[in-house]
Amino acid sequence: MSHIHHGLGRLDRFTKACLDGHALNDTHATSVLPEFFGRLAPANPLIWSGNKADLIAIFDALVADMLVNDRLEGPADAGMTFFGQFLDHDVTLDASSAIGTVADPRNIRNIRTPNLDLDCVYGDGPEASPHLYTGWTDTTGKHHEGFLLFGRADSPLDLARNCKGTALIGDPRNDENIFVSQVQGGFICLHNILLNEVIANTPLGQTVKSKAMEGTSDDVWSDQVLPPMSDFEIVRRFIRLHYQFITITDFLPQVVVQSIIDDCMATDPFGADAPIMPVEFSGAAYRFGHATAQDGYRLKSGGPEQLFFAKQGFEPRDDSHDIEMGEFFGPSAQKARPVGTSVAASLFELPFVTDGFTMPDGTPVNATQAKKLPLRNILRDRFALHLPNGQRLAGLLGHTPLPVPQTLADHHIAKTPLWFYCLEEADNAGGKLDKVGGTIVASVIARLLRCDPESYVHIDGFQPLPDFATMANMMAFVEANRDALPQKEALWCGPSA
Repeated sequence: MSHIHHGLGRLDRFTKACLDGHALNDTHATSVLPEFFGRLAPANPLIWSGNKADLIAIFDALVADMLVNDRLEGPADAGMTFFGQFLDHDVTLDASSAIGTVADPRNIRNIRTPNLDLDCVYGDGPEASPHLYTGWTDTTGKHHEGFLLFGRADSPLDLARNCKGTALIGDPRNDENIFVSQVQGGFICLHNILLNEVIANTPLGQTVKSKAMEGTSDDVWSDQVLPPMSDFEIVRRFIRLHYQFITITDFLPQVVVQSIIDDCMATDPFGADAPIMPVEFSGAAYRFGHATAQDGYRLKSGGPEQLFFAKQGFEPRDDSHDIEMGEFFGPSAQKARPVGTSVAASLFELPFVTDGFTMPDGTPVNATQAKKLPLRNILRDRFALHLPNGQRLAGLLGHTPLPVPQTLADHHIAKTPLWFYCLEEADNAGGKLDKVGGTIVASVIARLLRCDPESYVHIDGFQPLPDFATMANMMAFVEANRDALPQKEALWCGPSA
């Protein structure tokens, strides 16, 4: 908090950085502006002398071997697929991205702040994002600000929505399926529960306040936080710190080889000048989560399995689609698929894709191909983002590269698209990202925390409260306490399901 310009929102700070000459994403700038994407390695333009439609058919054949109909259980809890999606939406949003265009990462505006700061939940706070918030007056007549809207009378655990059914949340993508929307809802409920505890000055509220103020001085709070919002800021900082801790100690170990995480936390393998948000992360390595999705999930204990896309997102959710968090996080949770080169069949038939599209050079992609998420990932790489191949990054990191898949080698393609390469490594590493994929993912997340002076890694000896140290514990706390909120009905809004 001490490094935030007093009274400035994020857009103002972005403008200030530009005016101060810090808007270049290269080593000649006095600092790297994190709102723009960059590269870990030079661009790798597509070189193909034949018909581009034939190349797309080759990539289509490569991903065809990925399709499976089995239910394979990997090391991660099922909910980590969606926590990972939630995390991605907290740090990246390229609103201009289009698979059929060539993109220069230096010119892609990353609308999300590239910090693990939960701006996908909080937006820019009550003053700049008032549509996410409401106040509440207690029984003594005292008014309190900073509660997040949540729920409806006919569906108390759905997200708050406007009259058209659009979710009132910091990042609209977190309503794209019923699973990530309920991770979003869990964090909203957690905020409201803890804000009530702080307002009531309960023992837990006092502990939350003490923990939130670790790493800062009293004068930071008194000088920069206006009294009406002090409780809100205390709760937001408390949740941010624990969310960051969970990301490093709970999420990453379930999807990345631990030795890779340890190395990336100790030192940045890509050096001090590495971009804050590399396109190799957002366009390839972090898309590993697609391989971890199951075709269906049990929403409640003892209940039937529901297909992944049976209930569409971006619309009101009735209570029959509410999930029990213990089914997705913790010792009784269902499991995600292992990270690897097998992908659930449902991701080859995306129900929200109805048409084909055209690549930048005019090569058509038909509707059947367009529905295949794995193929889209590879086409985005080769035709739009021009990512370095897996072998190139393996060599850069000092590792012996994997051989090219036979499907590609048979057509004289000598290098492997980065996304597929990361999954190949995971096949050989127990269903977790390894040398290239794991290093990209873990190093970027570690870099975000190192570059944020307010993150938990800069608090000497930070120890989380046990109830909030893992996603399983945090979501169990939410489920045990959300229905008793005295403000519960005051936070409802939105249309009927």
